[in-house]
Order: sequence, then C-alpha cells, then structure tokens
Amino acid sequence: MTPIVVGRGLLRVVSPVKGLLRMTLFNPFIKALIRPAVAAAAGAVAALAAQATAAPTPDNPAGITWQPVASFQIARTETTVAQFRHHARAEGLVTQAQRRGGGEVFEAGWTQQRGWTWQAPFGRPAADDEPAVHITWPEAQAFCRWAGGGLPTDAQWLQAAYTEERAAPPAPFVRGTRYDYPSGSSPQGAMCLGDCGAAAQTQAVPHGAVLMRGAGHALATRGTPGVNGLLHMGGNAWEWVDQPPGARGPEERRTRGGSWWYGAAPMRADHLQSKPPGTAVVYIGFRCVR
Repeated sequence: MTPIVVGRGLLRVVSPVKGLLRMTLFNPFIKALIRPAVAAAAGAVAALAAQATAAPTPDNPAGITWQPVASFQIARTETTVAQFRHHARAEGLVTQAQRRGGGEVFEAGWTQQRGWTWQAPFGRPAADDEPAVHITWPEAQAFCRWAGGGLPTDAQWLQAAYTEERAAPPAPFVRGTRYDYPSGSSPQGAMCLGDCGAAAQTQAVPHGAVLMRGAGHALATRGTPGVNGLLHMGGNAWEWVDQPPGARGPEERRTRGGSWWYGAAPMRADHLQSKPPGTAVVYIGFRCVR
C-alpha cells in the first residue's frame, strides 16, 4: 500500500522509499538539523584555505603565508593566480606567454596552446587558488623580489621539502627526519600521475581541456600538507629554483618537485631537471622564500 503524507512543507508521497527520500530532502525540520553541519563543513574548508594564503599588506603585498624553515621562510603554497595578479596589476606586467598568444604543453614535442596563460592555464579563466603557471624563470624571480624575497636556492628548496624542521609537527612527521618525498615516506597524497594513489586524480581542477597525459593541476591551497606543513612541494607543478645561484643569461635553470604530468620519481631529491629560463609551460610554477 502506498502511503500518502499530507501537510505543507512535507510531501505528497508516491512510494515508501521515495517518500522517505523526499521527506529527508524537503522536510523543514530535517533541513534545519542538517544546515548547521553543512555550514560547519564549509567553514572548515574556508579555514584551511585561509591558513594557506594571507591578505595582502604593505609588508606582504602578495598575501603569502610564510612557513619558517631553519634560517629562512618559504611560501606555504605554490604562487597562486590571485597572488600573481596582485603583482601583474601593480607592475603593469604582460608575461611572455601573454605576448606570444599562449604558453606550451608537451604533446609529442612542445606545442603552443592559444590563450593558455597564468590567467587561464588550460584556456579557461582560472580560480584564484590555482597555481600560477606559464611563468618564465625571470618572471618568477621578479615576482618573488616584488613580494619581498626571491626564488629559493636549490639547497633551500631541498631542505624545506625533505627535512622536517617544525618543533612539534603533527603525526606522522618527526622533527629532524629527512623524508624520501615532500609528502613524507611515500608519494601518497601528492598530485602526480599513477604513483600517488587513485585519489590523486580527483584533485584535478575541472578545466575542459583535452590532455594527452595526466589530469591537470590541483588547487594550490588544497591538499594534504607534507613536510614542514607545505602544500604540493611534490607533484602538481614543477617549481623554478635559483640554480645555478645568481645565474644570468640563457643557461638552463633547475626545476624541482615533479608535476601532475609525471609519476613519483621526479619528486625525489636525486632527480635533476632543468629548462631554459624562457620556458613558459602549463606544468611549471614556483614559490618564493625570504
């Protein structure tokens, strides 16, 4: 027998199962009970994002959240689109990728993608919390100088990525321990291809582009914090470093950490990779130190 429920705000029920579902969704009393839990969850997500970035100030014009590591501080996240926008507006900057009509991706050779820039990494406008990519080495260094620091040296990046320096880090991290990956003892939880677990690909930002490999990057401010509480030091986007230190001219500059396009091997400290300083591609970003 099909029950009928009468009452404003409840339901005209077609079957017991559908009736239960509809009552759950539309009953104002149940909605009143659910609403605080939904709000609390949304607040927790917002709080995590707030910890990863900061509001711009005269002393911190990019709004970077700095993490102390030994004798220096490093940005907790890869430089975000919103942070780079502050710089671009302040300096009237038009990047190389913008001037040339788009950055590149590797598809059986380097391929330019029209309209792919730091503002639209995959051709569509980016969210503020996406990593700023399609940025050349000189552009990255100029941003970090404007933000009050510079690109990390290779030694600084390695120390921040692999050696836990916090006085009382949360489990499973242990002060003074050097880890195999920026994510810890394994690559699990990082944004890489194949080796980082099935959940890694679910972090990818919806972008609508057709990629020959990988799923694209995750938000720079979301993910599982790794060594020293840093986000995405392994995977997501390669990061420019100042190596060779103070180099000028066309010699190649080192990148660290791997990206969504690769497996876990480039996340290790012994993996060396470099690119010409004028490279502006979809999976190279950066972060700053001071």
